Amino acid sequence: MERLVTVPTSGRLWRSWIGFVFSLLWLGLTHAATPLNGAWREVRAGDTPQTVMNEYRNGLLQSFNPSLLERFPHSAQGSWVVIAPQPPWDNSERVLTVYPPPLGAVTVYANDKTQTLALDDFSAPTHGHGRLAWHVPIEQAASTPILLKFEPSASLSAPVRFQLLPWNDYLQQDAQWLVFASACFAVMLAMVLMAVCFALMLRDVTYAWYAGYIVCYALIQGIQTGFLFHPLEWAWLSGMMVMAGSAAVALSVAFAALFMMRFCELQRYAPLLRVPIVALAVGMIQLVLMRCSHIAMLIDVAQVLLNPLLMIGATLLLTAAIVAAARGSRQAWFFLAGWTPLLLLTAMTSAQVNGALPELDWLNDASLAGGAFEALVLSLGLADRALRLRHDRDTVRVLADHDSLTNVLNRRAWSERASSLLASTPSRSIALLFLDLDHFKLLNDYQGHNTGDRALIAVAKALATELRPSDLLCRYGGEEFVALLDGAVAQQAMQVATRLCRRVHRLEIPVSADSQLLSISIGIAMRQDGDNVESLLERADQAMYDAKLNGRNRVCLYAERMSANTHSGPQLHVVETRER
Repeated sequence: MERLVTVPTSGRLWRSWIGFVFSLLWLGLTHAATPLNGAWREVRAGDTPQTVMNEYRNGLLQSFNPSLLERFPHSAQGSWVVIAPQPPWDNSERVLTVYPPPLGAVTVYANDKTQTLALDDFSAPTHGHGRLAWHVPIEQAASTPILLKFEPSASLSAPVRFQLLPWNDYLQQDAQWLVFASACFAVMLAMVLMAVCFALMLRDVTYAWYAGYIVCYALIQGIQTGFLFHPLEWAWLSGMMVMAGSAAVALSVAFAALFMMRFCELQRYAPLLRVPIVALAVGMIQLVLMRCSHIAMLIDVAQVLLNPLLMIGATLLLTAAIVAAARGSRQAWFFLAGWTPLLLLTAMTSAQVNGALPELDWLNDASLAGGAFEALVLSLGLADRALRLRHDRDTVRVLADHDSLTNVLNRRAWSERASSLLASTPSRSIALLFLDLDHFKLLNDYQGHNTGDRALIAVAKALATELRPSDLLCRYGGEEFVALLDGAVAQQAMQVATRLCRRVHRLEIPVSADSQLLSISIGIAMRQDGDNVESLLERADQAMYDAKLNGRNRVCLYAERMSANTHSGPQLHVVETRER
């Protein structure tokens, strides 16, 4: 008690939170289970339940601790297992659980009756979710040993542990596992649906490979935990667990390889590893075809090759991700963050099959949680990738639409936007300004093209400052600019153009040695019925040339007067803006 008192309050809170999180994985290990002893041996020809129990009472069976994970061979004829409750005995309603649930069948012998427990058994009155469960008959004495037989199975023998729980504790533990597993599968399914939607909308196969990988991993976990059988009641999978599980494992590696190749941009960051990863994906798909061929020799070959290829594939994908991350792939870090915990859990589970880590019975549930965690991390990586691609696309679009020197719109982008504006506002007043720098060739000849470029940058900046953000300014070519003023009438356009002339002149950029300053001439054309961008430009260009002919550094408005006795012709309203 003294040691508990000396623990700081913050430490107790931190340990409490850790305990809460781990309890989600360990699923109620604090339930008061009945103490058990255990013994086992392999099945021999001529065995009967009575002879096995006699051997148990004589101490001829190999003892083990049922509360720790123990591996029993499923091959040959199977294994006998005796579970003996220890005092204090409880004669209330009880349930014996086997966790994690083996893929093979387990037969229970009690009161001269037998009952078969299996994940794909839909006739049993009690179904353990995420485990096999046997409801102990109420008339059976609490001290009576329970005889089990692990039937022969073609699947890999995984270690299991046993618990004998009061009925209420079992129901609570079962409900906890259902909530936990349902949440994990719901997360994976939600991420898959999101990926499928984005794959269809963006037409990006990366999302499809991701969805395929998560679906296969969820299928693997659904088979191993029995979630597909209870509570989902997928009876059509009965008898197909081994084949479906092997196919899902191989396909998950194939989809993971194809996904990470595009997601981590191996073509850019690790091009030499692309070929072996593609070969891995193709090889795994071939294993699936061999496993489903119903040809005994091909099935045996596929089963032999599966585990070595899994180890090689995991190492290859991990190496490729590390190389890509080291060379600057941002998405490779997301892949490593989601993939590495599953690799560690897989390695620890494999070690358990060989007898190591018998006390870590939560690894199977941790693998389920790890799948949900990986789905979330990779989804965040896909979202980050989409945002980065969008940013890059926007950057490229800005570069494509803007003049590289002055950073205003270029001719193509301006023409597209101007045409769109004219088409979308058929009745609104619009003015087009055509601007041309005066004596710019003289500036280039006397001071050089670098000075001319600096002058163009300064002029473009001055024009953009004077115009509204909604006005379309463009470098039309050379020293020519155009601006489209949305919603401006003729008088407003003249005022804006005059202000632009004065602003450029106030830049005081010398053209030659005689102190002549750079100026600009502007022609204005107002929108008329039936106008398009070309017709507006043509009239504004004509007005600009008339401004130059009338002395430069001034504004000319192109107008038309119609009369019944005379044909139409241009009328130029000239405003001189020269500053003295």
